[in-house]
Amino acid sequence: MDKILFGDNQFFGINHLSEERAALQSIRFKNPEAIIKVLDWAYALNIKTFMCTTHERIGRICSHLRANPDKYRDLKIFPCMPYAHKYANMLTELGVFETMKRFMPGSLIGAVVKGGAVLAKSDFVSMMKLLVDAEMRMFEGIRTPVVFLQNVVTDLLLGMKMKDFFVAFYEYIQDRYGAEAGFITMNPPLLLDTLEESGIRNPIVCFSMNKKGFRMPDVAACEKALREREFRPVAMQVLAAGALGPREAIEYVCRFRNIRSILFGASSYEHIRETKEMIERYTST
Repeated sequence: MDKILFGDNQFFGINHLSEERAALQSIRFKNPEAIIKVLDWAYALNIKTFMCTTHERIGRICSHLRANPDKYRDLKIFPCMPYAHKYANMLTELGVFETMKRFMPGSLIGAVVKGGAVLAKSDFVSMMKLLVDAEMRMFEGIRTPVVFLQNVVTDLLLGMKMKDFFVAFYEYIQDRYGAEAGFITMNPPLLLDTLEESGIRNPIVCFSMNKKGFRMPDVAACEKALREREFRPVAMQVLAAGALGPREAIEYVCRFRNIRSILFGASSYEHIRETKEMIERYTST
């Protein structure tokens, strides 16, 4: 994995500290061409990995990438799935049964109608595979060496103690797509325990890492995991959604030399350039 990963929160109106700024960003990036422009800035600065959700606008970005293979020959995408808002919107617009019909074969729909058998382990895993395949269609022809399970699902499964599901996802991503599975979480110590108990060694785990403890269960516990556990950490939300200055935030996170990658998002050329240069400076010192 590259040291620097470029994220997509800024493109879809996600800002954890300012609803006003989030709304303005959502308007600015409503047109896919605006997203492509920012991605081109990052790519020109030699940031070659884009970590993104499966938002419908990403499908249009992927079409642009496929139409220009020479220009983007070194670009990699790390998909993060499922995109919960998409399914929530579908449930609102179409209802439960119509949403399920879009992703599930008749046998599984029949199981639901006959008494909820879809919640049985075998059907739950089958449903996962169908959803993964549906989400991955937009990335056909594009390099996707790591596929992440979003924290909304990861942490729900942790709470339900469904260890087998992590193994099933890990193996399916490897067998079907020749990629590695990654896991996004708000509770890295618990996830690492669960993955180790499930036989998944040296996993790729993405989690919030910042001095403020923003969206972290415990700063000290996460620091301890970084010092003592064997895994490939991806640090996200290092700026604590803007509560920390870039220099202070990046200097802190770069102290942990085993952090494999740092994920950040920005919407201007200067912010992308400054953040990249700061990560490189503090990584090399």
